Amino acid sequence: MSDAPFLVIRNLSKSFGSVRALQEVDFEAKAGEVMALVGDNGAGKSTLIKCVAGIHPPDSGEIFFDGELVHIHTPKDAARLGIEVVYQDLALCDNLDVVANMYLGREIHDVLQRIIEPEMQRKTEETMAGLRVTTLRSVRQRVATLSGGQRQSVAVARAVMWNSRLVILDEPTAALGVAQTEQVLALVKRLAEQGLAVVIISHNLHDVFEVADRITVLRLGRTVGIYVRTATTQDEVVHAITAGQPTKVSGIPGTSTPVPS
Repeated sequence: MSDAPFLVIRNLSKSFGSVRALQEVDFEAKAGEVMALVGDNGAGKSTLIKCVAGIHPPDSGEIFFDGELVHIHTPKDAARLGIEVVYQDLALCDNLDVVANMYLGREIHDVLQRIIEPEMQRKTEETMAGLRVTTLRSVRQRVATLSGGQRQSVAVARAVMWNSRLVILDEPTAALGVAQTEQVLALVKRLAEQGLAVVIISHNLHDVFEVADRITVLRLGRTVGIYVRTATTQDEVVHAITAGQPTKVSGIPGTSTPVPS
């Protein structure tokens, strides 16, 4: 894992009318790291991620990506940078098979604009094998036949197949059983092992402490603290979430890191 942050957000603010969703938020993620983003409902987690994903333009603040100041106005801008978001609804089509879902809107065509199915299937199988997703019977299964954990694996694999460098996962284990949750958490770890920067949003602190290297706490639109997982406890993180006063912040003095030059 590199010491230099891959994504750096400084003093990001966003309001919706009179509601201040984000107030001078600081956030960062490193390549090869799982950074958890936690906070109560209304803390600003979704708004922050949507600013990074190009859905909401921030009112002020700066976003640095791989050391460069960037301006992300649309989801296409984010995709061009290598930012992929797996939202909680997964955005999968139940009536299509895994291959079709992996290439939804990005199909490979020949010169006559015919879809090249064998090439798409081969790359889908390579991506699944690279992520060690072994629970699928076939990449030609319809998504409607898959379990919750398998569906989540397909959504994550689709995100990483497009030369992504930062993958953001919104509540990836919500509504999953124990076995499926372990399957998805193992996949999250493998993403970081492959050198991607991974951000996981979750209300489940047990899952967070299972996979995260660091944990950023938001409360009422502000950054409360950034914790190194091995140097903190769930009780300390809960206190920061509920009271907004970190008992101990570790890993980043003053929750700030020098902005890349």
